[in-house]
Amino acid sequence: MLSATLTDILQAKNISTERFREITNRLFSQGIVVRDEDGVEEKLYDDALRIEDALTDFFHLAGFRLVHSHGHTYFRLYAPGAQVPGEVEDGLEEVPGLRAKLSADFVALALALRFHFNQGLCEGGSRLTDTGEVLVRFEELATTLQTQLKRQLPATVTDKLKLLAELKRHRLITYAANFSVTDEDAYIAIRPTILGIVSNEVLEAALEADDAEREAAGAEAADAVEGDAPVAEEAVPAASEGAVRAVDVGADAANNEVENEQENADEAR
Repeated sequence: MLSATLTDILQAKNISTERFREITNRLFSQGIVVRDEDGVEEKLYDDALRIEDALTDFFHLAGFRLVHSHGHTYFRLYAPGAQVPGEVEDGLEEVPGLRAKLSADFVALALALRFHFNQGLCEGGSRLTDTGEVLVRFEELATTLQTQLKRQLPATVTDKLKLLAELKRHRLITYAANFSVTDEDAYIAIRPTILGIVSNEVLEAALEADDAEREAAGAEAADAVEGDAPVAEEAVPAASEGAVRAVDVGADAANNEVENEQENADEAR
């Protein structure tokens, strides 16, 4: 019965069941569809927009929440029990298997990104792009980590680039193909999608935490990275209420990124 109803809805919108699967599979695997990411996601977003109500109901039945940012043109899927910035709690139990295993460095840098995004919105000017992104130098992020969050970036250039690549995979930043962490004039663009990951309340709590809390939280995060426990809650004190849970749904996406990018390129051609 549900299948027949869904089929009727899709037919009325001229969307095939195969296309519906493509959209839902992308959201389940990546956790997000951003219209300005590339040609493939632009088409996925436009088709998802046509069947938004059906998608929302479909995910709701399984306990997921589909949030649509109209202004920044992206859909983000949240797992059951996730705390969504600006949304009331769904009252559902969390599903540990859907929790992303995020490193302490990832969580800390996400907080720094939100800090600079807020700052960029206030300052405006050349830091703010036409698409709502905020430009920041890599060294500025490093300084913010040290002075505001009392953390250091990974020591090696390779590890720094891996961290940035992970943030990029989660659609939180973009940077040029020739970007170099040693180039003082190289910019990173912080995307508005950061708003769905780190709330202002979480950021404020992180900035107000004392050194002892940060050290304790950092130790717990290191243990969690090595084990099976999720680290999003322990990485920094402010994350204890779920600072970065929006990426839970796309927890396995990073492992398949090379294959996904190749598929995207093939589809685009």
